[in-house]
Amino acid sequence: MFKLALRNVLRHKTRTGMTLLAIISGVIGLILSGGFVQDIFTQLGEVLIHSQSGHLQVARAGYFDRGARSPEKFLLDEPEPIRTTIKNVEGVEDVMGRIFFAGLLNNGRSDQPIIGEGVEADREAKFSSGMHLSAGRMLEDKDEHGMMLGHGLAQALKLKPGDWATLVINTADGALNSIEFQVVGVFQTFSKDYDARAVRIPLAAGQELLATPGVNTLVVALGATEDTLAVAAALDSALGKSGLEVRTWLDLNDFYTKTVKMYDGQFGVLRFIILLMVLLSVINSVNMSVFERVGEFGTMMALGNRTSRVFALIVTENAIIGLTGALLGVLLGILLAWIISAIGIPMPPPPNADLGYVAHIQVVGLVVVQAFFVGLVATVLAALLPASRVRRIPVVDALRQNI
Repeated sequence: MFKLALRNVLRHKTRTGMTLLAIISGVIGLILSGGFVQDIFTQLGEVLIHSQSGHLQVARAGYFDRGARSPEKFLLDEPEPIRTTIKNVEGVEDVMGRIFFAGLLNNGRSDQPIIGEGVEADREAKFSSGMHLSAGRMLEDKDEHGMMLGHGLAQALKLKPGDWATLVINTADGALNSIEFQVVGVFQTFSKDYDARAVRIPLAAGQELLATPGVNTLVVALGATEDTLAVAAALDSALGKSGLEVRTWLDLNDFYTKTVKMYDGQFGVLRFIILLMVLLSVINSVNMSVFERVGEFGTMMALGNRTSRVFALIVTENAIIGLTGALLGVLLGILLAWIISAIGIPMPPPPNADLGYVAHIQVVGLVVVQAFFVGLVATVLAALLPASRVRRIPVVDALRQNI
């Protein structure tokens, strides 16, 4: 059966080639589109991790739900023992303390409301690869009264590196406190809204402003983003009984999860369209082939072959074409993905962002497997209807096609 089917496939070179082209195009389209979408997910996730949230954050229970309004009520007064416990978990590279505050930034002429973070400057500078500097430099531990501003905030207050501005906030006890800071850098992230309000100062200066030795969160940096859930589970087990809670970067970035859902839905529609395209192309090709070969099938049945054997022959032929097309599509798709990734795809800034980026095509194992089976299954399914029609043609009518 297989040998006869293979000979028939090779005998009809033009029609086989047209069918293969449709299958290969569909498989390549799935691999490239799936890899492109996955690259968007990866790049967006890494930028959010390395500019804002870190891989994980540890804080007092209730902080992530209610701490935005009153961060002073959720301070970790003795963070060092907790930091040591976290560092001992496998996969953790660094742990950074942050203290959060809200207040006003005054440039001597006007005020702007801000959200601020006191950070361990040298550690954050190493970790914040997703933060793009539009002016100046990164904050350093030696900058006692240095300050970094988001791009939108710097523009609104007309501040640049070297300028001085005053931070005014309420301390944990409710008293008003203010310190003058010098701008050392202006940064941009993936979030335009964040850049329009964000201020970063050294952790010691933030603690001085709030008159507290504590921190709000301990930000955890991992060696690999893929370890996030495993490390989160380990930290939950180690810290859960201490009145602390652990949140992953996925929990902290609602925008990311919504973006993933949107693109997943779009990719699902694209996969369905490609499947439909392959099905229609193959059905058309198979129908034409079967119609022209009705006399041949009639001869086979007249010589004693059962209709079930003819049915199986047609399906086997298309399975061979589908398998060949899917394999070629996978190989060409992976090759094209590597070539395109080496060149890069310049992309405009996404919604709510000012920064463009260079996209690539990732070779994702699951997408490649799905594309392969879409090409193979679509081809086999397309053969079922024409093959079933041949089974119902009387032998006499089929033989007339030879006249």
